[in-house]
Amino acid sequence: MASLSAETQFIPCLWAVVLKGRWDILLKPGIGTRITSATINQILAYLSSDASLSLKFFKWAESVPDYKHSLHTSWAMICILTKHKHFKSAQQLLEKIAHKDFLSSPSVLNSLLGTHEDFDSNSHIFSWLIIFYAKCRMTQDALQVFEHIRIHGLKPHLHACTSLLNSLVKERLTATMWKVYKNMIKLEIVPNIHIFNVLIHACCKSGDVEKAEELLSEMEFSSVLPDIFTYNTLITLYCKRGLHYEALTVQERMQREGLSPDIITYNSLIYGFCREGRMREALRLFSELKCITPNHITYTTLIDAYCRVDNLEEAFKLRDLMEAKGIFLGVVTYNSILRKLCEKGRIRDANKLLKEMSEKKIEPDNITCNTLINAYCKIGDMVSAMKVKNKMSEAGLKPDQFTYKALIHGFCKSKDMENAKELLFNMLSVDFSPSYCTYSWIIDGYCNQENEDAVIRLLDELARRGICVDISIFRALIRRFCEREKVDFAHRIFKIMQEKGILGDSVVYTSLAYAFFKVGNRTALSDVLDKMYEMRLMITLKIYKSFSASYIKDKNILSFFWDHVVDRGLMSKNLYLRHKEELK
Repeated sequence: MASLSAETQFIPCLWAVVLKGRWDILLKPGIGTRITSATINQILAYLSSDASLSLKFFKWAESVPDYKHSLHTSWAMICILTKHKHFKSAQQLLEKIAHKDFLSSPSVLNSLLGTHEDFDSNSHIFSWLIIFYAKCRMTQDALQVFEHIRIHGLKPHLHACTSLLNSLVKERLTATMWKVYKNMIKLEIVPNIHIFNVLIHACCKSGDVEKAEELLSEMEFSSVLPDIFTYNTLITLYCKRGLHYEALTVQERMQREGLSPDIITYNSLIYGFCREGRMREALRLFSELKCITPNHITYTTLIDAYCRVDNLEEAFKLRDLMEAKGIFLGVVTYNSILRKLCEKGRIRDANKLLKEMSEKKIEPDNITCNTLINAYCKIGDMVSAMKVKNKMSEAGLKPDQFTYKALIHGFCKSKDMENAKELLFNMLSVDFSPSYCTYSWIIDGYCNQENEDAVIRLLDELARRGICVDISIFRALIRRFCEREKVDFAHRIFKIMQEKGILGDSVVYTSLAYAFFKVGNRTALSDVLDKMYEMRLMITLKIYKSFSASYIKDKNILSFFWDHVVDRGLMSKNLYLRHKEELK
C-alpha cells in the first residue's frame, strides 16, 4: 500500500516538474530510474490538451537513459497529435513505429483500438496505416488493417480505400479487390473518381469489358464525371479486345465532353490497330497528331508493327525519324527490328544493329540475347549461340527459360546430345520447369541416335546431381515415348516411377493405355484401365483435347479408344458426345 501511495504521489510531482520546464531534474538518479512507459503514458494523458508540449516531452523522454517508448506510449502520442490536427507529425511517428512493430497483427490491432475511443482520430490513424502498408507493397498487412477496423465499425478514408484497391490490382488479386469494394459500399463509403478509376483499371487488366461498362453506368448514376484517365483506360481495354469501333466512340465522347485526347489516348488506339496489322488506320491516327508530340512509345509501336507486316524499310525510316527528332531509341525499339532481321536470317545485319546499340550505350536485355541465340540455333551455329549466352552472364543478365529452351533445341537438332543434356541439368538446377516440348526434343534426339537407354540413364544422373525427379519429368518422358510408339521404354520408365513411390496421374495412365491399345496389347491395356478405375483417375476435357490434338493423324483409332474408355467409366459420356465432332 505504501508503494502504491508513493507511486500515486510521484506522477503529480513529475507532471508539476514538466509543466515548470525543469525536465533536467527528471534525469537525477533517484527519479530517472523510476520512469517507465506507464509513467510517460500518464504524463501524456495530463498533457493531452497541449499537443506541442506533449510532443516536446515525448521526444525529450527518448533521451532518458535505459528508457524506450513502448508501442502504447507512441500510439498515445499519435492519438494526441491527431486529435489536435497535427496530422503530419502524427503520420511521421506512425510510419516510424510501423516499420518496427507488427501493427497489422490482430492482437496488436485489438489492443490499440481499445486504447483510445475517439472515432475520428482512430479513422484517421488506421487510414494512414493502410496507406503506408499499401505504399510499401505490404498488401496483406493493409488488407488485415482494413478488415479489422471494418469489423469494429470504423470507416477508412477514401484515400486509404483507393491505395488498398490499387495495391490489390497491382498484385492481380482481383477477386479480393472486388470483395473489398463491396465491403466499402456496405460501410456506406461513397466512391469517388479515383476509386472508379482503380476499378476500371482492374477491368482493363482482366479484359472485362462488361464490368467496365457497368462501372461507367454506375458513375453516371452517381454523378461522378469520368476524367481523361477513365477514358484512356476504357480505350486501352477496348483496343486489347479488338473493339476498335467502341474505342473510337470513347475518343469522340471525350471530345464532346471537352476533354482533349492526349498522347496516351493515341498510343492506345495506334497500338490496337497495329497489333492486328491494320497499318492504314494506325497511320491515319498518327497523322492526326498535330498538336500532340509523338513519343518513343508511339514510334516503337509503329516500328514493331511494320516489322510484323514484313516491312523493314518503313521500320528503318521511322527509326531514322526518331533519331532526327532527338527521341531516345530504347532497347525495346531495337528488339523489334532485331527480331525481324533474325527471322529473315539476316544475322550479319542483326550484328550490325547490335554494334550500333553498343556505340549508343544501349544495354541489351534478355529479349535481345534470346532473339540472337534462337537465330543462331536455327541455323545450327551453336558456337555463336553459346558465345551470346556467355556474354549475357558477363553483362549480369541471367539466362531464362527461353534461353535454355532455344539452346537445348539447337543442340538436339545438331545431334549434340551431351550439351543438350547438360543444359537440361542446368535448367532444372536453377528451378526452371522444362516444358513438354523440351523433354520431347531430348527423347527425339536420343531416339534418332537409337540410344533410348540414355534416357533411362538420364533419370539416375538427375538423382545423382541432387535434382528432384518428380511426376512432371516422368509424365513427359512416358508421354513422348508413347507418342513415338516406344511402348517398352515408356513402360520401363513407368516401372522406375513406381519403384520410387511416385503415383502416376491421368496423363501417365492415359498415355500408356492408348499406346497399348494402338499396338493391340489387350492384357496390358486392361491392367492400366483397371488401375485407373481403382485410383479414380478420370479423363478430363483438357486431357481429351490434348490427346486429340497430339494424335490427330489417328482419328479413327483414337475414336475407338475413346469409346472404350467411356464404356469403362473413365470418361464422362456426355463430355465425349459433346466434343466428339471435333475428331471428325
